[in-house]
Amino acid sequence: MNMSSRPTFGQWLKVTWLDIVTMAAMGAVGLGVYEAHPAPSRSFPVFFQDGEIVYPQFAYPLRHEIVPIWAAALLAALVPIFVMLMMQIRIRSFWDVNNGVIGLLYSLITAAVFQVFLKWLIGGLRPHFLAVCKPYIPNAALETGNGFRQIMYDRSICTGDPDEIDDSLESFPSGHSTAAFAGFIFLYLYLNAKLKVWSNYHPAMWKLIAIYAPVLGATLIAGALTIDEYHNWYDCLAGAIIGTVMAFSAYRMVYASIWDWRTNHIPLNRATPFPGTASGAELEHAVFTRKAGWGYNPAGYGGNVTGHGNGGPMASSGVVGNNGYGTGSTTRKPVAGMGHQRTGSENMV
Repeated sequence: MNMSSRPTFGQWLKVTWLDIVTMAAMGAVGLGVYEAHPAPSRSFPVFFQDGEIVYPQFAYPLRHEIVPIWAAALLAALVPIFVMLMMQIRIRSFWDVNNGVIGLLYSLITAAVFQVFLKWLIGGLRPHFLAVCKPYIPNAALETGNGFRQIMYDRSICTGDPDEIDDSLESFPSGHSTAAFAGFIFLYLYLNAKLKVWSNYHPAMWKLIAIYAPVLGATLIAGALTIDEYHNWYDCLAGAIIGTVMAFSAYRMVYASIWDWRTNHIPLNRATPFPGTASGAELEHAVFTRKAGWGYNPAGYGGNVTGHGNGGPMASSGVVGNNGYGTGSTTRKPVAGMGHQRTGSENMV
């Protein structure tokens, strides 16, 4: 399929239907596991013999979340999509939006399924577990306890709401953190590519701030969970790692590279292999920035800009060629009496 033009709905569906089915299937699996009761039966102590609470870090009160899980998921999905759409003011490519949104969904859905399986099979105690559990230990403790001297108990001593107890046993990893980092790290990679923050020219500082704003947002969402005592810090760290790994993996599936500034902005075609260089590739000018010759393409999207200094308004001086990484060269002034001859001792002037 030619990525320089917008396809019909039928053409788009023909190359995307398998992803849609896979996403729906993974969403159903993730929802099913999320709704299931925790698989393991955890043992935990409650009191020392003198009545002191063994693990006060699990005795915090149950509070309302600062950022609910539905809000974290919506922000992680809608904010990146909004930014991608705003980028089309200059990029104007259906396939850039398509690859961006599809890649974002890859990241979010894969990360969500990954973390719900960990919650279900591993889990852990939330900081408010004891407040939710509301343990009642009968006088005949020897009959209900387990482990050495029967000082360990399981959820059978809990008298609280069963759903809240299930949730309080599934602290690891943090679903909020996983969703936030899966969405916002993907946006971070997208902005870096489209703004060419780390490329072949010195960008303005606002671009550095722009690409790290999503990282700050994800960190704030994760950090808030330790304030409202919904998660332990290591739950948030694990969720952040899972989300980041999925974001990097998903971005590389839909764009030509992650860190290579010459090609990390180019959406990949479903059927045609990427040529390996930006010159002549489809959507080689799919960037937002217009600095240093980036984004200029006289031949239209997917066209091949050839020759020296053919990349934009700065190309006439030889600063940039082939969209910033071709064969352009910096002009030199001849050293007195030497003309344009080059010697081993030639100096830039």
